This record gives sequence, C-alpha cells and structure tokens, in this order.
Amino acid sequence: MKRLIYTMLFLFVLVPAGAFSMTHAAGKGGDVKLAEKEGIGKYLTDAEGKTLYWFTRDSPGTSACAGACIERWPVFHREAIKAPEGIAEGDFGTLTRDDGATQTTFRGYPLYYWVGDKAPGDTTGHGVNDVWFVVDPGNFPPG
Repeated sequence: MKRLIYTMLFLFVLVPAGAFSMTHAAGKGGDVKLAEKEGIGKYLTDAEGKTLYWFTRDSPGTSACAGACIERWPVFHREAIKAPEGIAEGDFGTLTRDDGATQTTFRGYPLYYWVGDKAPGDTTGHGVNDVWFVVDPGNFPPG
C-alpha cells in the first residue's frame, strides 16, 4: 500500500503536470524534419519524427478544426522553427486560433498531429476522411 501511495505521489506531484497531456504542448523551439515513406512520399515531422498534418478545410491563417476535432487532431506549435534543408524558415509562421491558442503554420496552413499515430514515423492520419494529409513540402499547398 505504501508503494502505491509513493507511486501516486510521484506521478501527481513530482512529475510536471504537462507530462501526461494528450495534446502536444508548445515548445520553445524545435526542428522540423523531412521524412520519406514508400506510398506516402516526403512529408514533414517534428523533431521526434512525429508526422505533421494539414486539414483541407483550413485556409491560410485560419483553422477550421475546433471542439471534438482538436481532440483528435492536436495543434502543433513551437515558438521557433528550424526548417529542414531545402525549406525556407520563412515558410513557417504562427496563427492565433479562435480559442486563443497559438499554432504553427506551413505556408500559411495550420499544422496538426493525429492521435492515432503512436510512434515516430506513423502516418495513419494520412487520407482520413479524404480531408487530412501529410504535408509534402514539394507539393504544398496542393492545387
């Protein structure tokens, strides 16, 4: 019983509160990387290799994902971005969402994670409902 109490104490008092968040909290800075996968092509990831997505219902500078949507598609935000080779750092920006949160953009479009991706390199959000896709910087925005 004492062991359980100490474990609970550690988890809820000593570990920072944000460590258990299902969303991806804003970082102070970070690399954005370029990954490549057969069947997907090239796409952007965060520094840990987690895939970044865009939503076709968004428009430059505006996110259309809110409420239950944002629970499944958490925002990606870093205060500063170090772009991968071949991509201009000026392609990245920040917007303020209707809920007051900040979100990193790529060429004006908001970037997201997908809660279904469990490990770096996962791309299970690509093609969801034909409106969510990885960000291929060589063909972005598509159209």
